[in-house]
Amino acid sequence: MVASPRDSQRRLSICFVLPGSGYVPIGGFKVVYEYANRLGKRGHDVTIVHAATVQPDGRALWAPMQAAKYVRRRLTGKYRPNEWFCLSPKVSTTWVPSPHARYVPDADVVVATAWQTAEWVGGYPTAKGRRFYLVQHLETWAGPEDRVIATWRLPLHKIVIARWLSELATTLGESADYIPNGLDFTTFGMDRPPEERDAACVLMLYHTAEWKGSRDGVEALRLAKIRCPALRGVLFGTPERPRALPVWIEYYRTPPQSTLRQLYNRAAVFLAPSWSEGCAAPPGEAMICGTAVVATDIGGHHEYAIQGETAILAPPKDPTSLAEALVRMVNDHAFRQRLAWAGNAFIQQFTWERASAAFEHILQRTFEDEE
Repeated sequence: MVASPRDSQRRLSICFVLPGSGYVPIGGFKVVYEYANRLGKRGHDVTIVHAATVQPDGRALWAPMQAAKYVRRRLTGKYRPNEWFCLSPKVSTTWVPSPHARYVPDADVVVATAWQTAEWVGGYPTAKGRRFYLVQHLETWAGPEDRVIATWRLPLHKIVIARWLSELATTLGESADYIPNGLDFTTFGMDRPPEERDAACVLMLYHTAEWKGSRDGVEALRLAKIRCPALRGVLFGTPERPRALPVWIEYYRTPPQSTLRQLYNRAAVFLAPSWSEGCAAPPGEAMICGTAVVATDIGGHHEYAIQGETAILAPPKDPTSLAEALVRMVNDHAFRQRLAWAGNAFIQQFTWERASAAFEHILQRTFEDEE
């Protein structure tokens, strides 16, 4: 039985170490902020350390422009996610030059949240707490493969967010606890049933990183529109509107959560074209809002997307197959609506309450031998 917050016998001091500023929306940061809020609510003392640079020697920070940026953010607090996420006042935040141990408070538990911070946390003294590693992806897209893989073998207690990452840990001869991410059922919800939506309205997240597959997604929309002239694309993201985006595709830059909920509820289909994901949140948010999902057939989508049951899956890097799936969704109303309702029912299990209770239980378990 998972320990409840009030049943916990030990009030823990917990420190999360993040690689950079949280001022701009980042999915992996949001996961950490969600855990921080809920662990604070469960009675623990939580600190989030934002490190301005994760370079081993920290020298990159002290280039004149970078140093000025660091000081400005420290003075203004613009390293916090104030514009896009509401951190609880119970959660302490700091902005530090690097993840060096001297800048990290002593605690019962310290959690690395990315491969770069895992390299630092792996060398922390015992005063910094029991060392954990929240693995949210195989981050070879963000660093040299040998160094990324090496972090999986550090003496850190690993917690992974997806089944495919758990399987990877086993392949590497490592053990890991598996906790699927929660989703925000307060911010997102179904306001319009699938039957009342424009079947030709397709929503997609736009991202500049190549592995997010946005170029494939736009091409899939273009190919699908040839066969379904009424099709309309709606994109949202943090970059400026891409110059080459066709005029029939709307674009919303950094929409507030209330607007994003409206977009999910307006769309009949959500397109997720990534080549790789740890565990993608937008397809799950779309399901909460009753939007049918077309996604690439990758591990990070398998948490929610079951072929022919809760979604249509297509090979990554294959705009033609994605377009075929979109055309089927647009034309086959009964099929699309069935997937939308099934996805909405399936996604209900992915709550942050469940995830945070499991996370707390794992942290508490490491102290049981001392009781």
